[in-house]
Amino acid sequence: MITAGSSRLKMKLDVATFASLLALAAAASAAGAVTFDATNTASSTPGGRRFDQAVGLGYAKRVLSDASTFIWSTFNQRSAAGRKPVDAVTLVVEDIDGVAFTSANGIHLSARYVGGYSSGDVQAEVTGVLYHEATHVWQWDGRGRANGGLIEGIADYVRLKAGYAPGHWVKPGQGDRWDQGYDVTARFLDYCDSLKPGFVALLNAKMKDGYSDDFFAQITGKSVQQLWQDYKKKYGG
Repeated sequence: MITAGSSRLKMKLDVATFASLLALAAAASAAGAVTFDATNTASSTPGGRRFDQAVGLGYAKRVLSDASTFIWSTFNQRSAAGRKPVDAVTLVVEDIDGVAFTSANGIHLSARYVGGYSSGDVQAEVTGVLYHEATHVWQWDGRGRANGGLIEGIADYVRLKAGYAPGHWVKPGQGDRWDQGYDVTARFLDYCDSLKPGFVALLNAKMKDGYSDDFFAQITGKSVQQLWQDYKKKYGG
């Protein structure tokens, strides 16, 4: 038998339960605001089969999530408000030349590269490549005004700090120009970060609205040319 009092109590409990469910849903939505997905369209090729066997789609999706979290930490982006407005990061393994490229929030990995890789652990190599490419999804590019060498250098800097720098990279102090790109610039940025902890995060934040080489001086007190000379001198270059 349900009385008026018990009905009111039940209604209160239902409202409280509903509110709790809404709170849980909101929390889950905030935590999982960014989704990560991976597909392999080259499973019938040698490289695609090697990807499935040595890496796997489930592992690749976890790497995309872990890499994104690491990138946000590296860029000191504690909240979504300071990040690029991306709600999904995708990976497609394809039968293409090259290593990988990123367009908007989509990463494209070469199955041919995976199939031909012979310099070590292929899973570790793919992981490093995904950290690099995921950085392109999240980094600011000075509204297209930053040079490509710096953009690639920041991506390799993230890969370096995550512990996935391959053995064939240049050693600290090597290279011809600070903006040579990739491992050369990554090593230089690591040096700048040793002078001013958080340097790369500050540089990336400045690149949200534009770009100037003077950003280096604004952050460290030295021009990028002077920093490069000091860097080369430190390592006997």
